[in-house]
Amino acid sequence: MANKADQPPKSQKQKGLHELYAEDPIKADKLVWGRESDPDSRRGFLKRSGLFAMATAIGASIPFAKNMPAGFIPVAFAQSDEPFAIPGKEGLTILNDRPLNAETPPHLLDDKITPAKHMFVRNNGIPPEANAIDPSAWTLEIAGESCANPTTFTIDDLKSRFKHHSYQLTVECAGNGRSEYVPAASGNQWTTGAVASPKFTGVRLRDVLEACGIKDDAVYIGYYGADLHPSGDASKESISRGVPMSKALEDETLIAWAMNDEDIPLLNGHPLRLVCGGWPASTSGKWLKKIVVRDKVHDGNKMAAPAYSMPKYPVAPGTEVPAEDMEIIGSMPVKSLITFPKTGISHPLAEPLQVRGHAWAGDLEVSDFYVSIDFGITWQKAKLETPANRLAWQHWQSELQFPEKGYYEVWARAVDSEGNAQPMVVPGWNAKGYLNNACHRIAVQVV
Repeated sequence: MANKADQPPKSQKQKGLHELYAEDPIKADKLVWGRESDPDSRRGFLKRSGLFAMATAIGASIPFAKNMPAGFIPVAFAQSDEPFAIPGKEGLTILNDRPLNAETPPHLLDDKITPAKHMFVRNNGIPPEANAIDPSAWTLEIAGESCANPTTFTIDDLKSRFKHHSYQLTVECAGNGRSEYVPAASGNQWTTGAVASPKFTGVRLRDVLEACGIKDDAVYIGYYGADLHPSGDASKESISRGVPMSKALEDETLIAWAMNDEDIPLLNGHPLRLVCGGWPASTSGKWLKKIVVRDKVHDGNKMAAPAYSMPKYPVAPGTEVPAEDMEIIGSMPVKSLITFPKTGISHPLAEPLQVRGHAWAGDLEVSDFYVSIDFGITWQKAKLETPANRLAWQHWQSELQFPEKGYYEVWARAVDSEGNAQPMVVPGWNAKGYLNNACHRIAVQVV
């Protein structure tokens, strides 16, 4: 028998789509839709003339091809089974290791309460070493120009002096979905997995601040953590952000020491972190060492535009926006995930398909949920559950029946309590790629 290496190479027509992309993404793009394109934008834009080639590459007809928006490509093209290698984090996809950042594939977020092993990792600096952390000696300082009585607490002080509270809270990176922006936005190229909704336990930030005295001129809080700047320079802040007093004083804003009734994982902030559910995860400071009560908007590292800021008005892709025309991101927009089934499955025509996932809406609730199998032309209402508590994500489920064999995409769309719905295309471009809440979609091959 001839060695595999001696066998003639497959022709382009014989090769599968994934093989072509693995060898030469640009050549594969050209073969599939007759033109070269930027490999980083394959998820975004195609000409309708490529539909036949798409169906050929997928290996099935596309029953609702006539409804496919010009510019979309099948989500099947974006499937990936890349390996992972983070101790204690199962199945995460590493985006960067300087500093470490990793996201969770949607199908691993199927649990109603996100387990620690599946919570994404978002670092702006270098976390403290595990052997350097002694929870019994860890202290939290409350200070700032608008704090009447600056005080330092140990974790035991917090546990003994204040009432404990537990909430399931949704934490999402503001850049979640950044990879879909065209032209490409700077930063880690998150797809959909920089979100989680675990249960946190701790004390209310409000109770601690009130015990220390909040002056009448207080308008903001800021945090400082024990993580180092990526350069390793101890004189530089890794990240120091915060929230307005109105958010800081909400019942659900916690100083937390536990997640899912266990110690918070090191990569997610052990032994103490701030949790401001519904707002960018960057406001939920990890390895928490100090909170300051400010008489002005906090001015820590990554508080100034363009970091975690959006243009005050719509801009054309590629536009440079002056800092004075940017505003700090607050409540996150309405968004959702399909967590079951995993994208790329084959499904028998005669059987209904059970689909489910989660939806969230920043400070608001999700009021309605819909799914579509014809590229958004028609929508079927899904069953939507109430949240476990305010700022927890909500679970949805639906049953789908397909009209004929072929390639389908299941699209998911949430509507919040103020009537805002997820867009079917990537929303307003911004240089940092924040707040992409376009509909999530998965590929299904009906056979």
